[in-house]
Amino acid sequence: MDQLASHFQSHIAELNHRVAEIVSRENLSGLVIHSGQPHRQFLDDLDYPFKVNPHFKAWLPILDNPHCWLLVNGRDKPQLIFYRPVDFWHKVAELPSAFWAEHVDIKLLTKADKVADLLPNDIGQWAYIGEHLDVAEVLGFKMRNPDAVMSYLHYHRASKTEYELVCMRKSNEIAVKGHIAARNAFFNGGSEFEIQQEYLTATNQGENEVPYGNIIALNENASILHYTKLEHLRPDTRRSFLIDAGANFSGYASDITRTYAFEKNIFSELIAAMDKLQLEIVAMMRPGVKYVDLHIATHQKIAKILVEFDIASGDPQDLVDQGITSVFFPHGLGHMLGLQVHDMGGFLHDERGTHIAAPDAHPFLRCTRTLATNQVLTIEPGLYIIDSLLNELKLDARKSVVNWKTVDLLRPFGGIRIEDNVIVHADRNENMTRDCGLD
Repeated sequence: MDQLASHFQSHIAELNHRVAEIVSRENLSGLVIHSGQPHRQFLDDLDYPFKVNPHFKAWLPILDNPHCWLLVNGRDKPQLIFYRPVDFWHKVAELPSAFWAEHVDIKLLTKADKVADLLPNDIGQWAYIGEHLDVAEVLGFKMRNPDAVMSYLHYHRASKTEYELVCMRKSNEIAVKGHIAARNAFFNGGSEFEIQQEYLTATNQGENEVPYGNIIALNENASILHYTKLEHLRPDTRRSFLIDAGANFSGYASDITRTYAFEKNIFSELIAAMDKLQLEIVAMMRPGVKYVDLHIATHQKIAKILVEFDIASGDPQDLVDQGITSVFFPHGLGHMLGLQVHDMGGFLHDERGTHIAAPDAHPFLRCTRTLATNQVLTIEPGLYIIDSLLNELKLDARKSVVNWKTVDLLRPFGGIRIEDNVIVHADRNENMTRDCGLD
């Protein structure tokens, strides 16, 4: 906590600087950032798990308290309206006393519908930032999530402060503990559900605390990109294991993927080749490099692996140009990471919101930014046997370049994905995931 406290003041100063710039540019008095409200389940008296507005937790690590508000104008000390009701049904949030509390002026709100009493009188000159536009309208906000403000904040969110980098190193450290426990559970014979429980126990985080639904896939299930079913039964034959799982720390996410073979075979050799490829792409990261170029370089390297392992034949560049590599690697290389797993701003060319679309040949790429210092991104190349995509390939002349016997051999293993979380520095890359001890 000492390290967090030492960097927090400069973190708040940077956020204030950004707000001062955009409210001056847009002629606003300031921003009112809403933590959010619970969502009631349909025809029930229970709420869905609360997820805080990422713009709110950018300022303060308050992750589980709805009905809070933050008033910022870039000049004055931020004001926190902290929701603390009188409630004998639920546990009430403690009064803020952590290292960050001294950096905000705190007002207590005991009834959520009385927040108007604590908001500025000239509310029409303030912009609402949050999800609940109907609430904002009732409160008198004329400007709700204005495009210029959102684009500016999302663009600059890609540049992490030292405080944020400390949080993200910690979230990687926590997730790596879970990955090691999950790997051991796989080799010890656990089911998907049992592996998940080992992961959560090791990270000390529940299913609603981790940043996304973990992907715990055995055998053929590893070919399903967003597999979250979690089979309770142990498979008769144990071949492969793909885990895509992260952790949260103070609102910042990690997102890590590993793939394992149960025995030494062609699939274990393919994993080693993909691991080498992944590290080569990480080594190419530096300020000024376009993320799209890294993605295309990944396809070129995957094409060589397809030829090397007799999955496909021909010139590697032709395999890329014909879209063969996209059948085996259909998703993007990765994405920005931070307050959200797929952090905002990945397609923004500038702070005014100019959009750079993914190339037509790679529609699922989630980032088209040019890399810059203090950005954090995932690098996650993959190689899968996905029958729905391969069946389309069989319908045209391209089927002749695929060795279907090798495809049949690999099908029971599902697929491979290897993902690290990397900080771009001016003179080096910091692979947080590997630095935390996950090979």
